[in-house]
Amino acid sequence: MTFDDVRKIALAWPEVEDGTSYGTPALKVRKKLLARLKEDGDSMVMPGVPQDERDMLVERAPQVFYFTDHYRDYPMVLIRLSKAKRTDIAPLLRRHWRTLAWKAALKQTGIL
Repeated sequence: MTFDDVRKIALAWPEVEDGTSYGTPALKVRKKLLARLKEDGDSMVMPGVPQDERDMLVERAPQVFYFTDHYRDYPMVLIRLSKAKRTDIAPLLRRHWRTLAWKAALKQTGIL
């Protein structure tokens, strides 16, 4: 996958828009970070992943999921896009979008 592939998934949902974060392409919902490309151009920062779930993801697929010391204490996981599949990313992305979007947007998509 590429960040453009991730963009296509997320931009189909209400309130998602392109932005930047730390000088890299990002996706935002109501000005809050949904996901961003890391400076290496291949990894994506995925917020909204509790540390226990992150640990399970890393253990299950370390070639796809990882984290650095910088992210150790935060509910985030890093995803190697070149190794990831849509099924790795879409559920995490959608779940985090649901936490950021207004209820009206969720109703619009039939989630509420």
